[in-house]
Amino acid sequence: MELILKKDVENVGFADDLVSVKNGYGRNFLIPQGYAVLATPSAKKVLAETLKQRAHKEKKMIDDAQKEADKLNGLEIKIAAKAGEGDKLFGSVSNADLAAALAKEGVEIEKKFIIIAGGLIKRTGKYDAKIRFHRDVVTDFSFDVVAEAK
Repeated sequence: MELILKKDVENVGFADDLVSVKNGYGRNFLIPQGYAVLATPSAKKVLAETLKQRAHKEKKMIDDAQKEADKLNGLEIKIAAKAGEGDKLFGSVSNADLAAALAKEGVEIEKKFIIIAGGLIKRTGKYDAKIRFHRDVVTDFSFDVVAEAK
């Protein structure tokens, strides 16, 4: 089933993408939730015209996203967390904690756009994350998780 996405859908595509999904997923979830519409010939023409008009705005958005991504260069983030014996943490560090730490440094990003390799962090050490500022601007970022001073 071919659909045109109205909104970004995790693991499917971004808004205004032409995607092919299984019939049940499209008919029972994407269309009723308002995430997509059927890709009829007329809808495809409307999409092509919309994308043509938005090309200039898209360029500016990519430039702005790149400026935000450049703020991460040379930025060192250390997230302090309570730790037990060795390097094991009480609880875990997630993308929300990284988003909060970045916000303190002046880089505003929603937690859903941060993907930490391996998911939740349960030990101290150096970790990597992928931060998506725009569909075309994805940055790798390294940060440290350290034990909180007692």
